[in-house]
Amino acid sequence: MANRLLVLPAAFLVLAAALLTLCGELGAQAEARADAAPDPVPSFERPEHIRGIYLNAWVAGSRARREALIEMAGRTEINTFVIDVKDATGFVSYETGVEMARDIGADQELRMRGIQALLRRLHEEGIYPVARIVVFKDHLLARERPEHAVQDSAGGAWVDGNGEVWVNPYDRTVWAYNAALAREAAELGFPEIQWDYIRFPDRPASELERAVFPGADERTRSQAIRDFLVWSRDELADLQVPLTGDVFGVAASSTRDVGIGQLWEDLVDAVDAILPMIYPSHYWPGSFGIDEPNAYPYEVVKRSLEYAVRRSEAVEGAGRVIPWLQDFTLGPPRYEAPEVRAQILAAYDAGVREWILWNASGRYSEGALEPVGGWADGEAPLVRIGGQVIPEVQRATQGESDLREGHPRGH
Repeated sequence: MANRLLVLPAAFLVLAAALLTLCGELGAQAEARADAAPDPVPSFERPEHIRGIYLNAWVAGSRARREALIEMAGRTEINTFVIDVKDATGFVSYETGVEMARDIGADQELRMRGIQALLRRLHEEGIYPVARIVVFKDHLLARERPEHAVQDSAGGAWVDGNGEVWVNPYDRTVWAYNAALAREAAELGFPEIQWDYIRFPDRPASELERAVFPGADERTRSQAIRDFLVWSRDELADLQVPLTGDVFGVAASSTRDVGIGQLWEDLVDAVDAILPMIYPSHYWPGSFGIDEPNAYPYEVVKRSLEYAVRRSEAVEGAGRVIPWLQDFTLGPPRYEAPEVRAQILAAYDAGVREWILWNASGRYSEGALEPVGGWADGEAPLVRIGGQVIPEVQRATQGESDLREGHPRGH
């Protein structure tokens, strides 16, 4: 009897061990199935007012750089990241399943790994991601598929004075390729698509004399860009994601197409938002009556956006106006917090509540951004208005004085 009592506990121990082993195997199998299952696609809510920054693919793909910008967003009013899906090199930033991209080698220089994990991280932090896709400046596609490039009247693909090749904006294969990338980005979780380089080459007439654009069929360049935007909107309508478009800053104030296919009235009702790149350093002397536009960031942005808002109001169904603003230095003065904050205030004073900052290297002037909870008492930011750096609280008297006296002049 005593021996039987000793045997029974041993049998129970063996049985318990077997059960634990079985449970462990079942748990491992469940984890494996979970890992193999597709990640849930995050659902993003668009901010009431976009306050964004641009991240090139290398910055977005660097954990350290990305986290630093996420932390900055957590301290400030930034709520949106515009992230490269395909930049002007033609490479797609992450592993893609789009057939043409793989065929031409656009998947051979991955800058962002784990795109779904990145999107989930942004979702956790309440940051709205926008997928930027460069359309008609695609060196890789033009080189690998020269039949889709702008053609040279002497034969072969046309090469501009910088040694660059462009794809043909009239070519519907080019349209379909970019739409396929946009669809993939949206299905991965990007809630908004931003088209960039939706234009023809901005080269001197002497260079463009040899450029041939098959399929034009007497359509103007601006009509070609509009046709692409309308087509892409219809093609991607089932995704229910906003489609927006970047344009030159001068498009907001010029009443004619300057040769690149961006006449404001032709485009504003074909997108959910139009984004003029209003960089003061890019305006020629005398613009808006200002000898040195770069030294007058407030005045340049305000004047340009006043044109943009007025022209959009005259077009039924026009999209929102969201300016790209300059947070980089190109000539004097050096652009820091006062110059950047002046542009933001200029947008507000022109009646525009949204904006995105551009810095190609992803380094931004945090001092220009309103902190979470607002500015501390006695901490009025400095702004460059009227060619001078002054406290923001003085902008009403300083700015209005300059405007009453006419266009400010440079020195």
